[in-house]
Amino acid sequence: MLEMRHVDTFYGNIQALRDVSLEIRDGEIVTLIGANGAGKSTTLMTICGINRARQGEIIWNGQPIHELSPHEIVALGISQVPEGRLIFPDLSVSENLDLGAFLRRDAQGIRDDLDYVFSLFPILAERRRQPGGTLSGGEQQMLAICRALMARPKLLLLDEPSLGLAPIIIQQIFAIIQRVNANGTTVFLVEQNANQALRIAHRGYVMENGRIVMADSAQSLLQNEEVRSAYLGM
Repeated sequence: MLEMRHVDTFYGNIQALRDVSLEIRDGEIVTLIGANGAGKSTTLMTICGINRARQGEIIWNGQPIHELSPHEIVALGISQVPEGRLIFPDLSVSENLDLGAFLRRDAQGIRDDLDYVFSLFPILAERRRQPGGTLSGGEQQMLAICRALMARPKLLLLDEPSLGLAPIIIQQIFAIIQRVNANGTTVFLVEQNANQALRIAHRGYVMENGRIVMADSAQSLLQNEEVRSAYLGM
């Protein structure tokens, strides 16, 4: 579905990604784990076209996308839930969700997807007229996920969805990620909570200093002694 081939990304003269190659197959949950500052978020931003790859290729269903603009990439079926949620705090829940569907013109499909996201997080239906900034941190994360889903993505990119949330909310968020995947959306999950991420993923990659240093099934990575010591606290 999506493939990164030998991608280098820079911030000015500072290289953030080094020869990154990975693939995401249709129907999977794939996770990218690593320490803070390893380059995980940069990987997602490069896929989305916000940071341009200086070298290498990004291929989406056989089509190169690394020279496309972010809105063109969204239109192809890739949506991101950014780190820190980045909802619009002064807009209502409904208005935030409307913006997620900005590129769409299928009014009935938008209404159907609004019902779908409210079925995932009923609390948002109750708060649909509230400004996004008045929601709790967990509710804002729910809103950020639903806003991305309103674009009806084929691939959902999630950047640190558990960041700053209480354990009970984290469990709820990860259960919904699995449900979204079961409903047909492929997921690429960047997450510092490696244990939780690997438990719901099919496959995983480990990133250190901008490089992919390990790739395997999620179950194998959970059992790997290096991974357990470095990222699982075992």
